[in-house]
Amino acid sequence: MEIFEVHILGCGSALPTTRHNASSQVVRIGNKQFMIDCGEGTQLQLRRSHIHFSFINHIFISHLHGDHCFGLIGMISTFGLLGRTAPLHIYADKMLRKLMKEQLDFFCKELKYQVIFHDIDATKHQVIYEDNTITVHTIPQKHRIPCCGFLFTEKPKKRHIRRDMIDAYNIPEYKRRGIKEGEDYITPEGETIPNARLTTDADPSRSYAYCSDTLPCPENCPLIAGADLLYHEATFATSEATRAQATFHSTAAQAAHIAAEAGVKKLVIGHFSSRYDDESTLLAEAQEIFPNSHIADEGKVFHV
Repeated sequence: MEIFEVHILGCGSALPTTRHNASSQVVRIGNKQFMIDCGEGTQLQLRRSHIHFSFINHIFISHLHGDHCFGLIGMISTFGLLGRTAPLHIYADKMLRKLMKEQLDFFCKELKYQVIFHDIDATKHQVIYEDNTITVHTIPQKHRIPCCGFLFTEKPKKRHIRRDMIDAYNIPEYKRRGIKEGEDYITPEGETIPNARLTTDADPSRSYAYCSDTLPCPENCPLIAGADLLYHEATFATSEATRAQATFHSTAAQAAHIAAEAGVKKLVIGHFSSRYDDESTLLAEAQEIFPNSHIADEGKVFHV
């Protein structure tokens, strides 16, 4: 099957530490790479992860807190220094367009490529990006300012045509696409060969959900139901549940409850508070509720 993986570039929260970078990750699907959030230092993390800058054409910003977008202007400038010519598309709250204009005009006025902003409404679940293989939906979140997560979903795939059937019936090349899409094959003699005999099932479509920063949102469980991978913020342990509520964040246990209720296959927790020198307590709390829970860390790659 085609590559579908998530590269963690940063999984810390607002206060910087020597252990974790601010939020950012790259979703790789086939030969396409999409960035989610771009905290300070993201371009250095791209270097450390050996991810090619030129392959990133779409950036999705969950919300306009600095630890999720302070890295943008530096990375845009670096793209220019590297001679980029392809447009860069940024999907974010409409305020980002206004905030970035003066920075771009002052620091990046000689860019040889376009920076194109796409305004998104964080209160709605809607498609904000689509190509021939995937769609990206917004997932409304509950935070102190407008904030949304993102759901990456593969489109339904074509059936696999059997090599032995191609040879047995001498099926011409121009007929094979239709067969992969479910058509029967009619031989030159007029015999109809049913598609079920000619093909095997298509690979299942996979999905990845990113939910940060937010209070737990059980109402979103139907939107991410059955996702192959869920990244959910787990800023605090249960002992700090009151602070989590006050700051509109989630605990590790709450993230695990969302994973269980949504019936996802795998949970990755991140966006850790700087108070934790060791996230093992957070992981243990999550695994007690949802056993297939994992901890994010810079440089880790999770396969969807």
